[in-house]
Amino acid sequence: MKYIHKILLGAFGMALPLAGCDTDELHNLNVNPQAVNQIDLNYLFTAAELGIGSNGSAGDNRFIDWRTNIGMTAYAIQHLANAGGGIAPGDKYQDNFETAAAPFEFTYNDQLKNIAEILKQTNPGGFAEGKYQNLRNASRIIKAFSFHRLTDFYGNVPYFEANQGMETIFFPKYDKQSAIYADLLKELDEASAALNAANPDEGFSKSDFIYNGDVAKWKTWGYSLMLRLAMRVSNVNPDLAKQYVTKAVAGGVFTSNADNVWVKMAAGPSQWTNQNGISRAFYPGDGGQPSYLSKTLVDFLKGANSGISTDDDPRLMILSGGIADWSAAEWKPINIDPLAQKGMPNGFDQSGLDALEGKPVDQSKTYSRINFLMLQLDEPYMVMNYGEVELLLAEALERGIGTGITGTAADHYNAGVKASMQMYTPYDASLTVSDAAVATYLTTYPYGVAKAALPMIYEQLWVNKFFNWWEAWSDWRRTDTPQLTPVNYQGNVTNGTIPVRLKYPATEAAGNQNYLTGATKPDTYTTKVWWDGGTE
Repeated sequence: MKYIHKILLGAFGMALPLAGCDTDELHNLNVNPQAVNQIDLNYLFTAAELGIGSNGSAGDNRFIDWRTNIGMTAYAIQHLANAGGGIAPGDKYQDNFETAAAPFEFTYNDQLKNIAEILKQTNPGGFAEGKYQNLRNASRIIKAFSFHRLTDFYGNVPYFEANQGMETIFFPKYDKQSAIYADLLKELDEASAALNAANPDEGFSKSDFIYNGDVAKWKTWGYSLMLRLAMRVSNVNPDLAKQYVTKAVAGGVFTSNADNVWVKMAAGPSQWTNQNGISRAFYPGDGGQPSYLSKTLVDFLKGANSGISTDDDPRLMILSGGIADWSAAEWKPINIDPLAQKGMPNGFDQSGLDALEGKPVDQSKTYSRINFLMLQLDEPYMVMNYGEVELLLAEALERGIGTGITGTAADHYNAGVKASMQMYTPYDASLTVSDAAVATYLTTYPYGVAKAALPMIYEQLWVNKFFNWWEAWSDWRRTDTPQLTPVNYQGNVTNGTIPVRLKYPATEAAGNQNYLTGATKPDTYTTKVWWDGGTE
């Protein structure tokens, strides 16, 4: 009691000299002179761009790529195969809590957190109200990109109340995917239209290392992303799709590979944040994720006749570096003959491969690997490309979605295939496909002749998204093409069906009471999201 009395008396005595202070003086006593009162929005924007390039994992640029982009989606859509080593729940349909949780946990806490602060400070009442207009609207495009990735993984997610902890919204409500998509399309429409080269630069050109502040290119990305999102919902909301396909085409989408969205990466100074997360995941002695191509993909690239190379897809020996031994010390090719390339079948472990081949299998001497020229640590990170846009325009014409698209579906298909084959030179100048090689391929497999047009478009989208495996997975879920043969490995959690969504993090289920009423249910790998035919 004596101690308490001393505290109270001391506090009373301290209060006496303050009686003559005015309100401002009292207020200033509560201001921390060391506190940050103005934030460098250009820095936050650069960090957000790096976030979408290192796949949204602050502190470790391998995390989401290794666990989810590779570990789940690359295997689920059978671009890669894994018979042991690394993290590969998508190969055999197993549960891995890090794979499922990574996009949810890191995307909100990385690029979306930075974007939320930019938008807050450039809103009315923020310290940068009325300023940084191009940076603000480019940020809205990144926000749309990041949220569309999140909702595609999980279905319903916190959106309208997300990243508002500073406004004391600690448990944000979940929003329906249908409402999220409608708002994302509106955001892209408004942001793309508002970008204006006449606005003051205010550091935008220096902070933007995708387009170096080129507002015209940002507009084309906004409208190209709008086209993607509109086509994503075309099976479940055709009116919304038609509206925004028309807007995207009128606004102006990508017109060449010069428009592609690449995030620049670097070998240093920080290996954990500046280096390409996909490369780090595969690099021997660091990530060490096995880099074997799937039999499904290799067989497709080898064409209708596996005994000749003249009908091969020119990307065969771009995506494949050959059958090779890859260690931390060197890349050692064993066989780079296109005819000899062999993909690993999905759903097998080592003993299963041994039984299948009828002998002990040395994986490195048997199966084709991803081309190591595309896996250097400072490789740029592909986010979106022109080839996809042309293929989506071909699909829109075939299905009669939207207006204003010039040319024929065949024109856009051919342009999409060509762009997809010729987009790899930023990885290495040697990864060039000639116009003649493209023409030979298109003549060998003419549009809509031996195979119906739409499946051809969808197969090309599937190949186009190599490295963007999460997007290839979304395209496959929407189109059911190509016709993948599921595996049924012992102990799988999907009853032998290819996973179609991720499970929410256990911490979210336990810690946010809104999960109970708003999340997509049941929370399993086999529950479809809304645009894939699931419940709204």
